[in-house]
Amino acid sequence: MVQNERASRHEHVLNVARQMMTAARTAPKGKGVDVIEIALVTGEDLKKLSGKMIDMSQELDMKFFLRDADNILQAECVVIIGTREQAQGLNCGHCGYSTCSGRPDGVPCALNTVDVGIAIGSACATAADLRVDTRVMFSAGLAAQRLEWLSGCNSVYAIPVSASSKNPFFDRKPKEEKKEE
Repeated sequence: MVQNERASRHEHVLNVARQMMTAARTAPKGKGVDVIEIALVTGEDLKKLSGKMIDMSQELDMKFFLRDADNILQAECVVIIGTREQAQGLNCGHCGYSTCSGRPDGVPCALNTVDVGIAIGSACATAADLRVDTRVMFSAGLAAQRLEWLSGCNSVYAIPVSASSKNPFFDRKPKEEKKEE
């Protein structure tokens, strides 16, 4: 049997993405409390994510969302990682407030924020070890958050994954809005 790499690439990238999700899950957590949620976006949902990013570009007046929306469509899949809000009760002050109870609603617990960052780093390190291309995207994560794909998460980041001859997430050019005539 002869298997051409091109024929098996998509399934391989999906398997790498699943390993990235495992790496994120098993990454160290502050105080040992797991508040991380992780999902894999594929197929038609990539188009839905890209479309949401295009809409948000106009709403937020952030033109880089257009470039990133195009980039999402060049990925085989996207791993999304987020954190649920849960104060850890340490009164550590890392969030800027001296006590957890003094922290206003909407201000994230610093430990939760660090936990999602460590999970993202672990996922990207796994991707690098397996020689696939990734990029951490705030824009796609915010779009996934607005689509409510990670229930209860208020801090979501996206990692598009690709295995092609040229990394589509490098040397990216700004994309302009299509002007109506």
